[in-house]
Amino acid sequence: MSALTRCLEEEAAAIAAAAQRLPAHQVDAALALLDACVGKRAKLVITGVGKSGIVARKIAATFSSIGLMAIYLNPVDALHGDLGVVAPDDLALLLSNSGETEELLAILPHLKRRGTPCMALVGRTESSLARGCAVVLDGSVDREVCPLNLAPTASTAVAMAIGDALAAVWMERRGISPEDFALNHPAGSLGKQLTLTAADLMVPVERLQPLERATPLPELIAHLTADGVGACWVACQEDGARIHGLITDGDLRRALQSYAADAWSGLTAADLMTPDPITVLTSTLAIEALERMERNRRKAIAVLPVVDGDQRMRGLLRLHDLVQAGLTPGMGA
Repeated sequence: MSALTRCLEEEAAAIAAAAQRLPAHQVDAALALLDACVGKRAKLVITGVGKSGIVARKIAATFSSIGLMAIYLNPVDALHGDLGVVAPDDLALLLSNSGETEELLAILPHLKRRGTPCMALVGRTESSLARGCAVVLDGSVDREVCPLNLAPTASTAVAMAIGDALAAVWMERRGISPEDFALNHPAGSLGKQLTLTAADLMVPVERLQPLERATPLPELIAHLTADGVGACWVACQEDGARIHGLITDGDLRRALQSYAADAWSGLTAADLMTPDPITVLTSTLAIEALERMERNRRKAIAVLPVVDGDQRMRGLLRLHDLVQAGLTPGMGA
Protein backbone atom coordinates (compact mmCIF):
# COMPACT_ATOMS: atom_id res chain seq x y z
CA MET A 1 0.00 0.00 0.00
CA SER A 2 1.37 3.40 -0.95
CA ALA A 3 1.54 6.24 1.54
CA LEU A 4 -1.02 8.14 -0.50
CA THR A 5 -3.45 5.23 -0.43
CA ARG A 6 -3.00 4.92 3.33
CA CYS A 7 -3.77 8.61 3.85
CA LEU A 8 -6.88 8.40 1.67
CA GLU A 9 -8.10 5.35 3.55
CA GLU A 10 -7.55 7.13 6.87
CA GLU A 11 -9.62 10.09 5.70
CA ALA A 12 -12.33 7.74 4.41
CA ALA A 13 -12.35 5.96 7.79
CA ALA A 14 -12.68 9.30 9.58
CA ILE A 15 -15.73 10.19 7.45
CA ALA A 16 -17.27 6.75 8.06
CA ALA A 17 -16.73 7.13 11.82
CA ALA A 18 -18.34 10.59 11.75
CA ALA A 19 -21.37 9.13 9.98
CA GLN A 20 -21.87 6.69 12.85
CA ARG A 21 -21.24 9.36 15.48
CA LEU A 22 -23.77 11.98 14.32
CA PRO A 23 -26.91 11.85 16.51
CA ALA A 24 -30.06 11.47 14.42
CA HIS A 25 -31.96 14.07 16.48
CA GLN A 26 -29.30 16.70 15.81
CA VAL A 27 -29.31 15.97 12.08
CA ASP A 28 -33.12 16.20 12.03
CA ALA A 29 -32.94 19.49 13.92
CA ALA A 30 -30.40 20.85 11.43
CA LEU A 31 -32.59 19.86 8.48
CA ALA A 32 -35.64 21.45 10.14
CA LEU A 33 -33.72 24.73 10.49
CA LEU A 34 -32.74 24.55 6.81
CA ASP A 35 -36.37 23.94 5.84
CA ALA A 36 -37.40 26.94 7.94
CA CYS A 37 -35.04 29.12 5.89
CA VAL A 38 -37.03 28.32 2.77
CA GLY A 39 -40.37 28.92 4.46
CA LYS A 40 -39.23 32.35 5.67
CA ARG A 41 -37.39 33.20 2.44
CA ALA A 42 -34.30 33.52 4.61
CA LYS A 43 -30.69 32.61 3.92
CA LEU A 44 -28.02 30.35 5.34
CA VAL A 45 -25.04 32.33 6.69
CA ILE A 46 -21.91 30.20 7.10
CA THR A 47 -18.77 31.36 8.84
CA GLY A 48 -15.40 30.01 9.89
CA VAL A 49 -11.74 30.96 10.15
CA GLY A 50 -8.74 29.54 8.32
CA LYS A 51 -9.27 26.09 6.85
CA SER A 52 -12.74 26.00 8.40
CA GLY A 53 -13.46 29.22 6.51
CA ILE A 54 -12.49 27.55 3.24
CA VAL A 55 -14.83 24.64 4.03
CA ALA A 56 -17.55 27.16 4.93
CA ARG A 57 -17.19 28.83 1.54
CA LYS A 58 -17.57 25.49 -0.21
CA ILE A 59 -20.68 24.54 1.79
CA ALA A 60 -22.21 27.94 1.04
CA ALA A 61 -21.52 27.47 -2.67
CA THR A 62 -23.12 24.01 -2.60
CA PHE A 63 -26.32 25.18 -0.93
CA SER A 64 -26.60 28.17 -3.24
CA SER A 65 -26.29 25.87 -6.23
CA ILE A 66 -29.22 23.71 -5.11
CA GLY A 67 -31.60 26.58 -4.47
CA LEU A 68 -31.07 27.63 -0.84
CA MET A 69 -29.65 31.12 -0.62
CA ALA A 70 -26.35 30.83 1.24
CA ILE A 71 -23.45 33.18 1.86
CA TYR A 72 -20.05 33.02 3.51
CA LEU A 73 -19.51 35.61 6.25
CA ASN A 74 -15.96 36.49 7.26
CA PRO A 75 -16.15 36.60 11.08
CA VAL A 76 -13.57 39.40 11.36
CA ASP A 77 -15.45 41.57 8.89
CA ALA A 78 -18.68 40.67 10.67
CA LEU A 79 -17.40 42.35 13.82
CA HIS A 80 -16.73 45.51 11.83
CA GLY A 81 -20.07 46.02 10.12
CA ASP A 82 -20.79 42.96 7.99
CA LEU A 83 -23.13 41.53 10.62
CA GLY A 84 -25.63 43.80 8.91
CA VAL A 85 -26.17 41.11 6.24
CA VAL A 86 -27.61 38.75 8.86
CA ALA A 87 -31.35 38.92 9.46
CA PRO A 88 -33.25 37.45 12.43
CA ASP A 89 -34.90 34.81 10.22
CA ASP A 90 -31.58 33.67 8.75
CA LEU A 91 -29.74 30.57 9.94
CA ALA A 92 -26.10 30.77 11.03
CA LEU A 93 -23.79 27.79 10.67
CA LEU A 94 -20.48 28.22 12.51
CA LEU A 95 -17.53 25.93 11.71
CA SER A 96 -14.63 25.36 14.08
CA ASN A 97 -12.63 22.23 14.74
CA SER A 98 -11.61 23.32 18.24
CA GLY A 99 -14.90 25.00 19.02
CA GLU A 100 -12.92 27.76 20.72
CA THR A 101 -12.17 30.05 17.76
CA GLU A 102 -12.09 33.54 19.23
CA GLU A 103 -13.64 35.29 16.22
CA LEU A 104 -16.64 32.95 16.21
CA LEU A 105 -17.14 33.21 19.96
CA ALA A 106 -17.05 36.99 19.56
CA ILE A 107 -19.88 37.13 17.01
CA LEU A 108 -22.01 34.39 18.60
CA PRO A 109 -23.71 36.63 21.22
CA HIS A 110 -24.47 39.25 18.55
CA LEU A 111 -26.14 36.63 16.37
CA LYS A 112 -28.20 35.37 19.29
CA ARG A 113 -29.12 38.91 20.32
CA ARG A 114 -30.79 39.53 16.97
CA GLY A 115 -32.66 36.24 17.23
CA THR A 116 -30.76 34.36 14.51
CA PRO A 117 -30.76 30.58 15.18
CA CYS A 118 -27.25 29.14 15.32
CA MET A 119 -25.87 25.70 14.71
CA ALA A 120 -22.28 24.56 15.05
CA LEU A 121 -20.18 22.07 13.14
CA VAL A 122 -17.34 21.37 15.54
CA GLY A 123 -14.67 18.87 16.42
CA ARG A 124 -15.42 19.11 20.15
CA THR A 125 -19.04 18.84 21.24
CA GLU A 126 -18.25 20.12 24.76
CA SER A 127 -16.60 23.30 23.45
CA SER A 128 -17.72 26.86 24.13
CA LEU A 129 -19.10 27.22 20.60
CA ALA A 130 -21.09 24.00 20.85
CA ARG A 131 -22.59 25.01 24.18
CA GLY A 132 -23.71 28.31 22.68
CA CYS A 133 -25.58 26.84 19.68
CA ALA A 134 -29.02 25.25 19.52
CA VAL A 135 -27.90 22.47 17.16
CA VAL A 136 -24.48 20.81 17.20
CA LEU A 137 -23.08 18.57 14.48
CA ASP A 138 -20.19 16.40 15.63
CA GLY A 139 -17.29 16.62 13.17
CA SER A 140 -14.64 15.21 15.49
CA VAL A 141 -11.80 12.95 14.35
CA ASP A 142 -9.43 10.71 16.32
CA ARG A 143 -6.42 12.28 14.65
CA GLU A 144 -5.41 14.22 11.57
CA VAL A 145 -3.92 12.43 8.57
CA CYS A 146 -0.99 14.83 8.86
CA PRO A 147 2.00 12.86 10.30
CA LEU A 148 2.42 15.59 12.93
CA ASN A 149 -1.31 15.47 13.76
CA LEU A 150 -1.36 19.24 13.30
CA ALA A 151 -2.41 20.29 9.77
CA PRO A 152 -6.21 20.19 9.30
CA THR A 153 -6.70 17.21 7.00
CA ALA A 154 -9.08 14.55 8.28
CA SER A 155 -11.03 17.19 10.21
CA THR A 156 -11.61 19.36 7.15
CA ALA A 157 -12.53 16.29 5.07
CA VAL A 158 -15.13 15.31 7.68
CA ALA A 159 -16.55 18.85 7.88
CA MET A 160 -16.77 19.03 4.09
CA ALA A 161 -18.45 15.62 3.92
CA ILE A 162 -21.02 16.58 6.57
CA GLY A 163 -21.81 19.76 4.65
CA ASP A 164 -22.21 17.79 1.42
CA ALA A 165 -24.39 15.19 3.13
CA LEU A 166 -26.63 17.89 4.62
CA ALA A 167 -27.06 19.42 1.17
CA ALA A 168 -27.79 16.05 -0.45
CA VAL A 169 -30.39 15.07 2.16
CA TRP A 170 -31.98 18.51 1.98
CA MET A 171 -32.28 18.09 -1.80
CA GLU A 172 -34.09 14.79 -1.26
CA ARG A 173 -36.45 16.33 1.29
CA ARG A 174 -37.25 19.25 -1.01
CA GLY A 175 -37.67 17.04 -4.08
CA ILE A 176 -35.15 19.03 -6.12
CA SER A 177 -35.43 17.93 -9.77
CA PRO A 178 -32.81 18.13 -12.54
CA GLU A 179 -34.81 21.03 -13.96
CA ASP A 180 -34.67 22.85 -10.60
CA PHE A 181 -30.93 22.19 -10.42
CA ALA A 182 -30.42 23.54 -13.93
CA LEU A 183 -31.93 26.91 -13.02
CA ASN A 184 -28.76 27.68 -11.08
CA HIS A 185 -26.40 26.03 -13.59
CA PRO A 186 -27.18 27.65 -16.96
CA ALA A 187 -23.58 27.44 -18.22
CA GLY A 188 -21.41 24.45 -18.99
CA SER A 189 -22.45 21.15 -20.48
CA LEU A 190 -24.81 20.33 -17.61
CA GLY A 191 -26.70 23.59 -17.87
CA LYS A 192 -26.97 23.35 -21.63
CA GLN A 193 -28.36 19.84 -21.46
CA LEU A 194 -31.01 20.82 -18.94
CA THR A 195 -32.00 24.30 -20.11
CA LEU A 196 -31.43 24.87 -23.84
CA THR A 197 -34.54 24.18 -25.91
CA ALA A 198 -35.17 23.91 -29.63
CA ALA A 199 -36.70 27.41 -29.53
CA ASP A 200 -33.42 28.82 -28.16
CA LEU A 201 -31.31 27.53 -31.06
CA MET A 202 -33.65 27.32 -34.05
CA VAL A 203 -33.67 29.61 -37.05
CA PRO A 204 -37.03 31.38 -36.55
CA VAL A 205 -39.76 30.95 -39.14
CA GLU A 206 -39.74 34.70 -39.81
CA ARG A 207 -36.38 34.23 -41.54
CA LEU A 208 -37.67 31.42 -43.72
CA GLN A 209 -39.71 31.79 -46.89
CA PRO A 210 -42.16 28.88 -47.25
CA LEU A 211 -42.42 27.07 -50.56
CA GLU A 212 -45.44 25.59 -52.27
CA ARG A 213 -45.60 22.07 -53.66
CA ALA A 214 -45.48 23.51 -57.19
CA THR A 215 -42.45 25.75 -56.61
CA PRO A 216 -40.11 25.03 -59.58
CA LEU A 217 -36.52 23.91 -59.13
CA PRO A 218 -34.84 27.24 -60.09
CA GLU A 219 -36.93 29.14 -57.54
CA LEU A 220 -36.28 26.44 -54.95
CA ILE A 221 -32.51 26.75 -55.44
CA ALA A 222 -32.79 30.52 -55.17
CA HIS A 223 -34.56 30.18 -51.81
CA LEU A 224 -31.99 27.72 -50.49
CA THR A 225 -29.21 30.11 -51.48
CA ALA A 226 -30.88 33.28 -50.19
CA ASP A 227 -31.91 31.93 -46.78
CA GLY A 228 -28.46 30.48 -46.08
CA VAL A 229 -30.04 27.96 -43.74
CA GLY A 230 -29.42 24.86 -45.79
CA ALA A 231 -33.09 23.89 -45.89
CA CYS A 232 -36.53 25.08 -46.99
CA TRP A 233 -39.97 24.09 -45.79
CA VAL A 234 -43.02 23.40 -47.90
CA ALA A 235 -46.30 24.70 -46.50
CA CYS A 236 -49.56 22.77 -46.45
CA GLN A 237 -52.07 23.88 -49.05
CA GLU A 238 -54.91 23.78 -46.51
CA ASP A 239 -53.05 25.69 -43.79
CA GLY A 240 -50.01 27.72 -44.75
CA ALA A 241 -48.74 27.80 -41.16
CA ARG A 242 -48.27 24.02 -41.06
CA ILE A 243 -45.40 22.09 -42.63
CA HIS A 244 -46.06 19.63 -45.42
CA GLY A 245 -42.50 18.81 -46.39
CA LEU A 246 -38.83 19.63 -45.88
CA ILE A 247 -36.08 20.08 -48.47
CA THR A 248 -32.42 20.22 -47.48
CA ASP A 249 -29.25 20.81 -49.47
CA GLY A 250 -28.74 17.05 -49.32
CA ASP A 251 -32.18 16.37 -50.77
CA LEU A 252 -31.36 18.70 -53.67
CA ARG A 253 -28.05 16.97 -54.40
CA ARG A 254 -29.64 13.53 -54.27
CA ALA A 255 -32.45 14.60 -56.60
CA LEU A 256 -30.05 15.99 -59.19
CA GLN A 257 -28.21 12.67 -59.11
CA SER A 258 -31.44 10.67 -59.43
CA TYR A 259 -33.01 12.60 -62.31
CA ALA A 260 -31.59 13.01 -65.81
CA ALA A 261 -30.43 16.53 -66.60
CA ASP A 262 -33.15 17.03 -69.20
CA ALA A 263 -35.76 16.38 -66.48
CA TRP A 264 -34.44 19.01 -64.05
CA SER A 265 -36.50 21.85 -65.49
CA GLY A 266 -39.71 20.01 -64.68
CA LEU A 267 -38.87 19.26 -61.04
CA THR A 268 -40.85 20.96 -58.27
CA ALA A 269 -40.67 21.13 -54.51
CA ALA A 270 -43.10 18.21 -54.30
CA ASP A 271 -40.58 15.99 -56.14
CA LEU A 272 -37.68 16.82 -53.81
CA MET A 273 -39.23 17.20 -50.39
CA THR A 274 -39.40 14.73 -47.54
CA PRO A 275 -43.14 14.65 -46.82
CA ASP A 276 -44.38 14.87 -43.22
CA PRO A 277 -40.87 15.16 -41.78
CA ILE A 278 -39.95 14.37 -38.19
CA THR A 279 -40.55 17.46 -36.05
CA VAL A 280 -39.81 18.64 -32.51
CA LEU A 281 -41.72 21.03 -30.29
CA THR A 282 -40.35 24.44 -29.36
CA SER A 283 -40.15 23.21 -25.75
CA THR A 284 -38.09 20.12 -26.63
CA LEU A 285 -34.69 20.17 -24.95
CA ALA A 286 -31.96 20.74 -27.49
CA ILE A 287 -30.07 17.65 -26.32
CA GLU A 288 -33.21 15.55 -26.93
CA ALA A 289 -33.52 17.00 -30.44
CA LEU A 290 -29.90 16.04 -31.07
CA GLU A 291 -30.56 12.51 -29.86
CA ARG A 292 -33.57 12.31 -32.17
CA MET A 293 -31.33 13.25 -35.09
CA GLU A 294 -28.87 10.52 -34.06
CA ARG A 295 -31.49 7.81 -33.62
CA ASN A 296 -33.14 8.19 -37.00
CA ARG A 297 -32.26 5.06 -38.96
CA ARG A 298 -34.03 5.97 -42.18
CA LYS A 299 -31.46 8.60 -43.12
CA ALA A 300 -29.16 11.08 -41.47
CA ILE A 301 -30.97 14.17 -40.16
CA ALA A 302 -29.20 17.51 -40.23
CA VAL A 303 -32.28 19.76 -39.93
CA LEU A 304 -35.42 19.36 -37.82
CA PRO A 305 -38.56 21.47 -38.24
CA VAL A 306 -39.67 23.03 -34.96
CA VAL A 307 -43.42 23.37 -34.32
CA ASP A 308 -45.59 24.65 -31.49
CA GLY A 309 -48.30 22.77 -29.63
CA ASP A 310 -50.75 23.39 -32.48
CA GLN A 311 -48.24 21.94 -34.99
CA ARG A 312 -47.68 25.34 -36.57
CA MET A 313 -44.24 25.96 -38.01
CA ARG A 314 -41.93 27.95 -35.74
CA GLY A 315 -38.45 27.39 -37.14
CA LEU A 316 -35.71 25.03 -38.27
CA LEU A 317 -33.17 23.47 -35.93
CA ARG A 318 -29.86 22.59 -37.55
CA LEU A 319 -27.27 20.09 -36.37
CA HIS A 320 -24.71 22.81 -37.01
CA ASP A 321 -26.37 25.10 -34.44
CA LEU A 322 -26.53 22.33 -31.84
CA VAL A 323 -22.83 21.59 -32.19
CA GLN A 324 -21.96 25.28 -32.08
CA ALA A 325 -23.87 25.57 -28.82
CA GLY A 326 -21.54 22.96 -27.32
CA LEU A 327 -23.89 19.99 -27.53
CA THR A 328 -22.37 16.80 -28.84
CA PRO A 329 -23.74 13.32 -29.57
CA GLY A 330 -23.84 11.15 -26.48
CA MET A 331 -23.99 14.00 -23.94
CA GLY A 332 -27.43 13.03 -22.79
CA ALA A 333 -26.61 9.35 -22.41
